[in-house]
Amino acid sequence: MTGRFAPTPSGRMHMGNAYAMLAAWLSARARHELILLRIEDIDAPRAVPDADRWIMDDLTWLGLDWDGEPVYQSQRLGLYEEVFRLLRDADPSPLYPCFCSRAEIRAASAPQEGDRFIIYPGTCRRLLAHDPHEVRRRLDAGVRHSWRFAVPPAGAPQSQILFEDRVFGAQNFDLGAELGDVVLRRSDGLFSYQLVVTVDDLLMGVTDIVRGRDLLRSTALQIAVREQLLALGVGGADSPAAVPEYAHLPLLDNAAGVRLAKRTRSLDLGILRAQGVKPQQVVGYCAWALGLVPQPCAMSAGEALSAFSWQRVRAHAADVRVPDDLLARLLRL
Repeated sequence: MTGRFAPTPSGRMHMGNAYAMLAAWLSARARHELILLRIEDIDAPRAVPDADRWIMDDLTWLGLDWDGEPVYQSQRLGLYEEVFRLLRDADPSPLYPCFCSRAEIRAASAPQEGDRFIIYPGTCRRLLAHDPHEVRRRLDAGVRHSWRFAVPPAGAPQSQILFEDRVFGAQNFDLGAELGDVVLRRSDGLFSYQLVVTVDDLLMGVTDIVRGRDLLRSTALQIAVREQLLALGVGGADSPAAVPEYAHLPLLDNAAGVRLAKRTRSLDLGILRAQGVKPQQVVGYCAWALGLVPQPCAMSAGEALSAFSWQRVRAHAADVRVPDDLLARLLRL
């Protein structure tokens, strides 16, 4: 088994990131497995200069080590291009070009589950089925387009993705009804998170995946993409990769019930450190949020490891609201 840290260098780590990184580290080290560090900087416009170094410094400060050298997605573009071409040129191909603008998609779709997730209405998939010559004409003319992954229709047996989550138990997603045809390469040429994370986890041998519960639906899609890659021989047909184990964590929310995010600098570790917060105080609070200890108390990562079990995390699967006065509370631990 191999675990991974997979931070996005879009800013300084906050408490929510520390919480997720601690859980990934505990999961890996509890089974004496490797844990890799992958800097997910595929979306260059979002990457903040030096954020990768801040992340590594914060991980070290927290006592969360990793194995080997960091891997940067920005240095693997040739690999993603190769895999993309393999998917695009397959017969039949699971990909198709989409010429729709975001405004057109929004106008033809309805948000799902109140979370602003929009299922693509299939406009260009129907165009390809009914008028492939028009699609070819647009491609030859250089019309701007993305590439979408075609999922089976809603309700079809092939559309059902089942997996077991170590925190939230049995999961069943209907790709056609709940995700739709998702973009794997954007119209600006950038590869999507859904493609590159699947390629990386497969080729890096990652089999212990720990992240927030907001990515449960993405996991279903990534399983489908992974199966397609394996069918095309990506990862080596002679030694198929082990099926990953997944653990999706309850979220840390602010006092208003909104998930902590870098863009709001929610409990930025740089700010907390500057205010005198110690790593044991952060680790202890995160260990409590994971359900490992009954009350927040200062502890090292090694001490949290002695208290770790997925059974304890499962027993506390509700999101945790972080109080506005967390800084004061941390300093008292």
